[in-house]
Amino acid sequence: MMFRSGPTMRTLRMEWINRYIDRPLLDGAANGLRAWHIRSGQHPERLEPTWHLAMLSLLLIAATHFLSGSGLVLCASSLAMLALPSVWKLVSLLRTTNTYGRREYALHRTRALTKREAEWSVRMTVLFVSASLPFFANTDDSAGMFFLLGASLWFVLTIPVKFYLQAAEPPAPDEDDRSFQRAVGFG
Repeated sequence: MMFRSGPTMRTLRMEWINRYIDRPLLDGAANGLRAWHIRSGQHPERLEPTWHLAMLSLLLIAATHFLSGSGLVLCASSLAMLALPSVWKLVSLLRTTNTYGRREYALHRTRALTKREAEWSVRMTVLFVSASLPFFANTDDSAGMFFLLGASLWFVLTIPVKFYLQAAEPPAPDEDDRSFQRAVGFG
């Protein structure tokens, strides 16, 4: 009896997940970083905390619409506590110089490659939890239900973005240079 040496079913499933789920999300995150860097001229590391604060602001607006009283106070204080790390990161990034050159690019690219290879299973677990978490936000109390729904929306909108932005290919440092873009015909 001859055994075929070839890809196993498990290997084929992992290749399918890489090709149709993980790689497009990584490419989308890299395109987002590139667009952020080109349009705003900001350091690519500032996108993740800015996105996080924007999503928390949207959740606070939704909370004021659906909650009132102590539920709103609890939700607003929770959102404020969730915003503190992002605010701290943005403030600390503002204190540093805004240079993004070849050295920073090489550092971010190396870190992204390491995270891309080492945290594949973590990214897949986060995506699975993100996809299933909104279905578990059921309680009899309407304020509790909205609070759990908001918490699951926060998780869905911020945590996968964080992991994929950290593992995405950073933009080249000269991509925000308008004269460079005109020289190669992009602007």
